[in-house]
Amino acid sequence: MGIKSFMGRRAAPPKPKSTPMLVKDYMSKKLITFREKENIMDAMDKLIKNGISGGCVVNEKNELLGIISEGDCIKQISDSRYYNMPMSDQTVAKRMNCNVETIDGNMNVFDAAKKFIELKFRRFPIVEDGKLVGQISQRDVLRAALKLKGHTWQY
Repeated sequence: MGIKSFMGRRAAPPKPKSTPMLVKDYMSKKLITFREKENIMDAMDKLIKNGISGGCVVNEKNELLGIISEGDCIKQISDSRYYNMPMSDQTVAKRMNCNVETIDGNMNVFDAAKKFIELKFRRFPIVEDGKLVGQISQRDVLRAALKLKGHTWQY
């Protein structure tokens, strides 16, 4: 009878802990914002000069009122031409989208990516205690994805 070696059941190696990738860690905090009374032509100029496709409209308390986008401005141009109306008296308030979808800064970036796909938005504002604190864009989600290794979508 030979000596039998018995090795007990080995525990599975511990999985590395992954740090959640939160929206607040990838959102833009230095935002170009707009005001309701701002002239639409000035808003267009601001969009172009800053290389952005849209931005949040806030009041003096930095409370989110809406979003103005390039598409909103293009609608204004089209309407002004069609109805032969001057644009000098047109304001951001008349064209901004007031039905704004926000997301929580503590949401996982990949859950935010799913919302981008479902709702087809280009940006989501992040509001805390009624104040605009940031904005996450599709590009911010791409930046987060580039930090991941391989195809496992884990650190």
